[in-house]
Amino acid sequence: MATYKTPGVYVEEVSTLPPSVAEVSTAVPAFIGCTANGPVVANNKVTPVVKRINTLLEYETAFGEAKPRTFSVSTVASSTNPTEIEIGTVTNNADPVYEFSLYHSLSLYFKNGGGSCYIISIGNYDAKPTKAQFEAGLAALEKEDEPTLILLTEAIGLGATEYYDLCQQALAQCKKLGDRFAILDVPTASVDAFRTAIGTTNLMYGAAYYPSVQTTLTYDYNEVDVKLTGLTPSSATFQKAFGTKGILVNYSGASTDAPKARIVAGTTADTTFGVSGKTLTITVATGGKTGNDIVAAWGTWKAANTAAAGGFDIAKNDDGSGTIDATDSTALTKTSSDAGTSLDAIKSTRTALYNQVKTVLSQQRVTLPAGPAVAGIYASVDRDRGVWKAPANVSLSSVIGPTVKISHEDQENLNVDTTAGKSINAIRAFTGKGTLVWGARTLAGNDNEWRYVSVRRLFNMIEESTQKATSFAVFEPNDATTWLKVKAMIESYLYGLWQQGALAGQTPDDAYFVNVGLGKTMTPQDVLEGRMIVEIGVAAVRPAEFIILRFTHKLQQA
Repeated sequence: MATYKTPGVYVEEVSTLPPSVAEVSTAVPAFIGCTANGPVVANNKVTPVVKRINTLLEYETAFGEAKPRTFSVSTVASSTNPTEIEIGTVTNNADPVYEFSLYHSLSLYFKNGGGSCYIISIGNYDAKPTKAQFEAGLAALEKEDEPTLILLTEAIGLGATEYYDLCQQALAQCKKLGDRFAILDVPTASVDAFRTAIGTTNLMYGAAYYPSVQTTLTYDYNEVDVKLTGLTPSSATFQKAFGTKGILVNYSGASTDAPKARIVAGTTADTTFGVSGKTLTITVATGGKTGNDIVAAWGTWKAANTAAAGGFDIAKNDDGSGTIDATDSTALTKTSSDAGTSLDAIKSTRTALYNQVKTVLSQQRVTLPAGPAVAGIYASVDRDRGVWKAPANVSLSSVIGPTVKISHEDQENLNVDTTAGKSINAIRAFTGKGTLVWGARTLAGNDNEWRYVSVRRLFNMIEESTQKATSFAVFEPNDATTWLKVKAMIESYLYGLWQQGALAGQTPDDAYFVNVGLGKTMTPQDVLEGRMIVEIGVAAVRPAEFIILRFTHKLQQA
């Protein structure tokens, strides 16, 4: 109470209401990978760029778009009309550097209901990322408080050993901070290898999903990088050397051309040139000229006769010091021709074929691990139902189907691992339902406390929310008044969760308890040492994973 020394009327406001618990966000994933406008890597070291985004447009503005893919399209004569061209096979050329999948992962995440997320950019598209870059990304992520989900989808391309080690590091970070959960992808046909390499520690802080999914997303590409084979090559280059250290006669023209060059002796000191058809004639003085002399004379002549040059050019061979003497007419050798025609080249000349190719390329679909889609499901389920609802039996959007069909019998071994207890959640296709997330277990599938994803994430939410909310009590008097405020605040929060269906029990007393006080949770020594200990117990709802319907015959009564 304040001390007053001057007579007068004073107004005091007394706080009687306890503070409230502000619930933290539960589905804010962090994606680690390379971006178009990513940081530069020097000596295998990088300073990751961390940014929070809300939409795919924000990502494109900050980090750029996907790396364009190259395609090869074969063409054949139509079987019904030889004058027409049909599409043969389409080859989706693998990225020669690395399968940069972050952009498409983000697109799939947002299409499945995802919201705000963090991007940890660890490099650009110039080179394949290393394990050290992903480790730097995890270290940068550890300093961020808001993210609650970790995805390492792009790290699969590093190789099994590096990927599994990064998964273990992600699980360790989840355990250390206690406020996040890892969504891990199982590489195709590597379930047993995944279970062996993932280890046995911190398994309750992560869930694994299998298999990958074929999405409705399409690849970005530049039309100039789409090569059409089977068409008559439109151009070629030809070359021939004359004299040791003399000249190179070059020609650029149609692939069907047959260019020639001839050198004849002249009667003057000047070197002259002439092109007739596809033959270049070089007239040199008696006794010959050096390559340098001819190249210099050619430059002067071509500058005044560009059109007459007819695709020919002359350059020196080596240092051009050799003497060029008269020689018979010699055909030039074809050195290169286009392997095909680019899609860009036929845009205005062969419109029908251009449109055919565009249609075929639009049918090339991106295949991705299921993790980004599952992260979107986590976000949408948390938003619509609550974090206590298991993120399963929900259909995936923008997905054609899983890359591996899983039967009921196949999933038995995925869901219940009798050897090590590491459950793998299946992505399955059901007739009339689409592609569903058909599993809700953490990697600790045999742990009765932390078997289910929803239970682990509910505790994460409650723990972090109460931790942040009780920070007001730090350095407050460690007495019954403060204890009562803390207890009332936490009980009010848990009561609200019970009303929403997050906690099991017919009454609040059945659903949770909050204990704090001297002789209950603290000893006099605890008070002397400045410790206020609050015990909280909650009965989390668990998903009905196995619904058993029992039928019996009922005897006729009358």
